[in-house]
Amino acid sequence: MTTTNAFFRSRWVEVPGNVSELPGGLPRGFTAAGVACGIKPSGNLDLGLLVSGAPATTSAARFTSSGTQAAPVLLCRERVTLSGIRAVVVNSGNANAATGRPGYENAAKMQGAAALASRCSEGEVAVASTGVIGVPLPVSSVMTGIVRATHALRADGEVEFARAIRTTDSVDKHACIDVALEAGVVRLTAQAKGAGMISPNFATLLCFVQTDAAMSPETCDLLLGVTVKRSFERISVDGQLSTSDTVILQASGTSGVQVEPETEDEVRFGEAMDAVLRQLALNIVRDGEGARRVGRVIVRGGREDVVHRVARAVADSPLVKTALYGGDPNWGRIVQAVGMAMPGTAPLAVDVAIEGVEVCRRGQLVPHDADALRAAVTGEEIEYEIGLPGEGAETELYFSDLGHEYVTLNAEYTT
Repeated sequence: MTTTNAFFRSRWVEVPGNVSELPGGLPRGFTAAGVACGIKPSGNLDLGLLVSGAPATTSAARFTSSGTQAAPVLLCRERVTLSGIRAVVVNSGNANAATGRPGYENAAKMQGAAALASRCSEGEVAVASTGVIGVPLPVSSVMTGIVRATHALRADGEVEFARAIRTTDSVDKHACIDVALEAGVVRLTAQAKGAGMISPNFATLLCFVQTDAAMSPETCDLLLGVTVKRSFERISVDGQLSTSDTVILQASGTSGVQVEPETEDEVRFGEAMDAVLRQLALNIVRDGEGARRVGRVIVRGGREDVVHRVARAVADSPLVKTALYGGDPNWGRIVQAVGMAMPGTAPLAVDVAIEGVEVCRRGQLVPHDADALRAAVTGEEIEYEIGLPGEGAETELYFSDLGHEYVTLNAEYTT
């Protein structure tokens, strides 16, 4: 791997050898822009437009499972050809959620304006919004922003696009890699946002992925489904499910390199995309509104549903999260969270290790060097391993800590 901008930084992400990290530049066929249209009082960028100029672009999408989905999510599910998305228009600062029929109509206006701007049909345009819930979208400002973004579209506009979709994010989240396949070299780029209201069931996140590889809609859907399950569905900041989650993969095909189903190239491309999305997911957790550290909890043993329930209980525990924030190896809080997820009358034979140091075996203390363990939990990434009675199932979850800044930011979010 050639590293130029240190996108891949986590020890928990395995980067394939056929991946070259690049400083930027969208895949062939794509242009993007980010502009300010006045939604954010700060005057920061708040509208992004991303367009594929290739009529044969294929795509796939995933959305939130929330019962209170935002208007853009409803519109995409009802009025977008999800296998052939050519353009994406996104605003930040306003989620256009809990806005009723007027909100849906405003999302449709965004779609129509972006279709004209990108010279494609309305059914080829996906819409996304993120920000404050329950506030009418200033649609006239958005219309002006779309016109402005149209004139700003560039083949290297992904940084401005990534910045325009941010809400409480403290950093831009984007990636650019080349992937060497047997059929040739293709480019893969992605832009994401997310820092709070993040739940393992999906998250308050937006992510847009582009490639100039040629793939069938079925291959796009397969690869997106697998990689989302291993990335965005395995993160938590505060255990809160958003109204607006959207992840879209677009393949323009302009490289002329075909990724055929059930081939080695499909595997190689999938591994590269998996690495990118997992690192982006970790970047979201690392940016978790005031976070200092990222935790990884691995749960083994028992049934599939049980390991998932235990992992979520640990990752969402405010006691575990505040201990992580303070660099406190208080493993009793982990045992407590496991017991809450697995209620019963008999003592639970649970094993716990922190950063490879065994602290609990079959529900009882294991003597260990407390000073060495405390020193081990002061880094940026802390790993917890939990063993449950039985065999067969295993899962992992990534989560942020919980500190003072999270409370401050969310206490003042609308002010």
